[in-house]
Parts: sequence; structure tokens; C-alpha cells
Amino acid sequence: MTRVPVRDDLRALEGYHSPQVDVRVRLNTNESPVEPPAAWRDAFAAEMSRVEWHRYPDRAATALRAGIAEVHGVAPEQVFAANGSNEVLQTILLTFAGPGRTVCTFEPTYQLHAHIARLTGVRVSETDRSPDFTLDLPAALAAIEREQPSVTFLCSPNNPTGLVEPPANVRAVLQAVTSLPTPGLLVVDEAYAQFAGWSALELLDEDTPVVVSRTFSKTWSMAGTRLGYVIGPRWFVSELDKVILPYHLDAAKQIAGRLALRFVGEMEERVQMIVAERERIVRALDALPVDQVPSGANFVLFRPRGVPGRKVWQGLLDRSVLVRDCSSWPRLDDCLRVTVGTPDENDAFLAALQEVLP
Repeated sequence: MTRVPVRDDLRALEGYHSPQVDVRVRLNTNESPVEPPAAWRDAFAAEMSRVEWHRYPDRAATALRAGIAEVHGVAPEQVFAANGSNEVLQTILLTFAGPGRTVCTFEPTYQLHAHIARLTGVRVSETDRSPDFTLDLPAALAAIEREQPSVTFLCSPNNPTGLVEPPANVRAVLQAVTSLPTPGLLVVDEAYAQFAGWSALELLDEDTPVVVSRTFSKTWSMAGTRLGYVIGPRWFVSELDKVILPYHLDAAKQIAGRLALRFVGEMEERVQMIVAERERIVRALDALPVDQVPSGANFVLFRPRGVPGRKVWQGLLDRSVLVRDCSSWPRLDDCLRVTVGTPDENDAFLAALQEVLP
């Protein structure tokens, strides 16, 4: 068999995976525990019945971008939508990074920031966070000055730790990338922002190189749709439009996202329920032999005391509860991450965890 070699810089890379197994309670991928409203399903089905399938979709996703812009109080020209926030990140890196440039990340953080960067041929500079997983601001600022990055990533709330980045830190990092001889772009990844108390959207203007990425997968209960977007200055969005492939958002995806925006109230109710359940999980973990990280997201990262994390993960799996095993990730020895589920799912997780822990 003849095989064509891949790029030299890809040979050592592995793909990003989240293995799934058949369980009763699945709490490992930070999805919404509930489905979209029934009224959304009805509206979606009605509009899908009228799609002209022999025609290409709206290349500019005009109605979808206008709807997103209205929700956030910005202009449609400040919105770029793509197939999940990961394609948003990839398009940003293809546009503003690439070979000969550098991206800065602060670890541990969302693994795909560095992974997608490497796939696009850019050099990645990874700076460790503090022992408590908060941003080591002096180290971060020193890395930015040293590395002169074209793109810098901050994730708030951070995945997998759940920590919300304080506004002062984001402003300090933004000042640092703006002050470089060749200014860099700050990307604030806010996939879980609706579960937190503040958003970097308040920092946006036409003169500042900061952008905020979001997703429909979490709070909008639409992980199956794979729809994300980024908001930034008009000049930033116009550059992305040069790079994205033609007709990248199909008609069904545009309809699904546009209709979801009619149900802001229902989305906010789901967020309130999840936040309340998150706090219930946090209180329960406080009474167990685990250490946990303060979370502003829809998940909680914790480390069992006196027992390997992998053993706890397997014990939960034996009881048909699946959480994310982060114990092999850098800096996350013995750590597990549980997604906030429905009240019944959370009860099952906590009961199983109590049985597994010594």
C-alpha cells in the first residue's frame, strides 16, 4: 500500500477526541442537559419545508448575522458566523496567524486553541498558569513581550478549569498586545459566558484589536447544529470574509440559529437552572474528600483526595455515569470534570461519587 506523507509538522500531532460510551448519565462534554423549546422545533420544521434545496444558501448569512447583532447590540458587520466556534477560531488563525507567526496560550486552557494553531502552521507559545489555575499575569505579560504574538487567546470562563477571567486581567493583556511594535489580536473565547458574571464584549470598539467568540452549543441547547460566531471590529470581520470558504453555512444551520434567537427568554431560564444546579454540585463537593476549582461555567473541575482520578472515573463509569477524565492532561493530574446536568442526572452523579470515594 502506498501512503502519501503528511506535513512534517503534523506527524507528532494527535486528533482532538472526546470518547463516548453507552451510559445512563453522560456528563462529559459540557452540552446543555435539556433540548431547545418545542416551539423552536415546530418553527424549524416549518421553515425547512420551504427551503429551496437546489439553490445555494445565503453566502453572507445575512439574517443570522443580523439576529446575532441585535441580541448583542452591535452592527451585523461586526458579526462573523461559522460551523461551530472551532471553525471561527480556525478562520481567525488562518487570517491573522499562520507560518512565521506566533500564538500565545496560557495553560491549562481549551486544548483546541493550541491544536488548531498548530494545524494552521503557526508557532505556539504556552505559558503556565499559577498553581491554582488563575492567570499568572506577570508571566503572561512577559510572554507577550518576549514572543510578540500575532494572536493571543484567553478563555473565560476557562475550559477545563471553569475560572472566570477578571476584567483587570483581560484589560492588562489587551494593553500588552496592543502595545507591541506590531500589534496583536486578543481573542477572548466565551463559549460559557452566559453562565458567568461579566463579558469582554464591553471592551469592543473599532479601534481595539479584541474580539469575542461565542457558540450556540451550550446555552442555546444546539450542540448538534455546530454553530458559532465571533464579534469584533468591522475591519476584523471583513478580513475573515476573505478567508472562509464560499457557502460555508448551510441553509439548515442558518435557519436553526436565526430561529433560536427568538427564544432568548427560554435560554436565560435554562442558564438560571444550570447555574443553580452548578452551585448545588459545588456545595455537595465541599462535603466530600475532593478539591474543586471555582467555576463560572456549566461544569466543575475537581480532584479526588487520596485516590487516583482515573480510578474514580472508572468507578463512576461502572455506575453508568460518564464524566471527563482530565487526569492525563498537562497540569491536571487526577482531575475530573463534570458537566452540570438535569437535577436527576446531578443526583445520580453525586450518589455515585459518594459510593466511589473512600
